[in-house]
Amino acid sequence: MIALIDYDAGNTCSVTNALDRLKVDYLLTDDASEIRKADKVIFPGVGHAGAAMNALKKKDLVEVIKGLDQPVLGICVGMQLLAKRSEEGDSYGLGIIDTNVKKFSMDNALKVPHMGWNTIEASKDIKLFENLDISGHYYFVHSYFMPLNSATIASCNYGIPFSAAVRKDNFWGIQFHAEKSGMLGSQLISNFINNID
Repeated sequence: MIALIDYDAGNTCSVTNALDRLKVDYLLTDDASEIRKADKVIFPGVGHAGAAMNALKKKDLVEVIKGLDQPVLGICVGMQLLAKRSEEGDSYGLGIIDTNVKKFSMDNALKVPHMGWNTIEASKDIKLFENLDISGHYYFVHSYFMPLNSATIASCNYGIPFSAAVRKDNFWGIQFHAEKSGMLGSQLISNFINNID
């Protein structure tokens, strides 16, 4: 069973649609016991990092998520919340990855938010990217980014290089929206469900 954490994240519906297309058995839940006993956990997120952390706190899910030992996949803000802090609302994160999330600079000619299709650089020998066209395009929508760090397993460039995917122990994260990235995104979600131990 896949647990999809329900904390009013903006992309929950699109993630459930992606899981339905893959015919995956999942449960959308904010119940701590259901999340803890799931085989895998998907941690979605769209919107403001501070508001997302407040929602997790209200549902008493912060320590639940930090204590998970099964594979967890954070998507967009769900990935960013794995960091220590975010400049978005100067909010704390879960502190799983030892870095801070920063805002894209408005000083260059690129528009903020970074929105649309972009390529990533990653190694095919990472299970999350097996059978994927690494040169393909993935869908991004974000104004804040996680810098390259020791947990980075894929990068993207938007004026500066940043983490497109991370891994720390059983916690995985992707900045792009796999659920909106067509066949490549579907394959990545399938890889997480079927290939990650």
